[in-house]
Amino acid sequence: MTMQDSPASNGISAVNTREADAYRAALDVIGAAEPTIAEHIRGELGNQRSQLKLIASENYASPAVLLTMGNWFSDKYAEGTPGHRFYAGCEFVDKVENLAADHAKALFNADYAYVQPHSGIDANLVAFWSILAQRIESPFLASHEAKHVNDLTDADWNELRHQFGNQRMLGMALDAGGHLTHGFRPNISGKMFDQRSYTVDRETEMLDYDELAAAAREFKPLVIVGGYSAYPRAVNFAKMREIADEVGATLMVDMAHFAGLVAGKVFTGDFDPMPHAHIVTTTTHKSLRGPRGGMVLTNEPDLVEFIDKGCPMVLGGPLSHVMAAKAVAFAEARKPEFQTYAHQVRDNAVALAEGIAKRGGRIVSGGTDNHLCLVDVTSFGLTGRQAESALESSGVIVNRNSIPFDTNGAWYTSGIRLGTPALTTVGMDESDLDQVADIICGVLEATEATTTAAGAPSKAKFTIDDTIRDATRARSAELLAANPLYPEVGVL
Repeated sequence: MTMQDSPASNGISAVNTREADAYRAALDVIGAAEPTIAEHIRGELGNQRSQLKLIASENYASPAVLLTMGNWFSDKYAEGTPGHRFYAGCEFVDKVENLAADHAKALFNADYAYVQPHSGIDANLVAFWSILAQRIESPFLASHEAKHVNDLTDADWNELRHQFGNQRMLGMALDAGGHLTHGFRPNISGKMFDQRSYTVDRETEMLDYDELAAAAREFKPLVIVGGYSAYPRAVNFAKMREIADEVGATLMVDMAHFAGLVAGKVFTGDFDPMPHAHIVTTTTHKSLRGPRGGMVLTNEPDLVEFIDKGCPMVLGGPLSHVMAAKAVAFAEARKPEFQTYAHQVRDNAVALAEGIAKRGGRIVSGGTDNHLCLVDVTSFGLTGRQAESALESSGVIVNRNSIPFDTNGAWYTSGIRLGTPALTTVGMDESDLDQVADIICGVLEATEATTTAAGAPSKAKFTIDDTIRDATRARSAELLAANPLYPEVGVL
């Protein structure tokens, strides 16, 4: 196909390809029903094409994945599992779900994959309740000679409910890089479990497995949660399994952030959770580069029957069109080029961290082993909120994030989190990420915290010279023009 003559913004020409034709036709159909929505879709694409996206939990799915979500599977109810649905007419839903699971099992060397969860939070809920069902409910039913909870007396049911609510979980502290869904009170998981946190060493800002083991021995949790949302280092899951086995805990690993690095063989051996965890959860987007959704994996046969009850245990009916998109994304991830991408994600993160460090920024833990790094922006005299806002005003999209032992709290924070999956997907390499580091440091150095109306130091307000903003946007535009987002789609 030949390129059309008319240039587009962001250096992307209007092209004539199957993808471009598909998206233009789709937007025409959408626009006929609600033109404002079609315009907002175009606007979002324009924003994504004009910004340096460094959100660690975001990425760009392929046109094939995105197109797969807009199809007739979205019209189906399909509660149950393949071959065991509560609705008739699910022949092709069964085939889609089985294919997605087969791709996932091959991709992660898992014996079983449950691809119905709508999100990472949903996947975690399925895992938590599966563990409770296996460890608490099943033995209770056996001891009361009951096959089902509906067979229990009211008194016995109340006793079981009490046991459900009296279990313990050990998870990574939020400021050390953990996630709200790992047992913290604002989340439903914190209302399900009595949670205690393990953290990192104050000096190294890395996990201390001896301290983790000591905490597990003292607390005796039912569940130990591994994985993270903002920890920049590889985790030794073999050591975590040893700790879990010693105290009789179930090891659950949430690999939502780094699933792409597992699929891409960046994390292998002790650092691959699949051979070591009892149960593994993940999102299907982020570094895995699929649709927004979740998944549960296990190599433990005794857990499968409980995971299969995710719907209706905690999930609504499966989103068949999203499961179809998961199948497409998993198929893409099984190709050799995905491993190249995954290794580049890690290499780019290392280059970004090193680039910021050599320009005077402090990198939490001194570096990174994965797809993200944390910058302590107090080294620039800023809070995380000020840094996030100043960078956004300059066309660089990051998120503020707590750092270990943060004194600024979870709203203002002392750090920002930077991730490389999205920029890697569009084709950027280490040299590009060094330029990104220079852009980030230039903005942060030019940003000054101001005062509140009362004259006290502000944690939110800042000033930055407009010329710096303009220069930053110009530099960013050059990088983005050389690495365009969805060039096959052209101008919409």
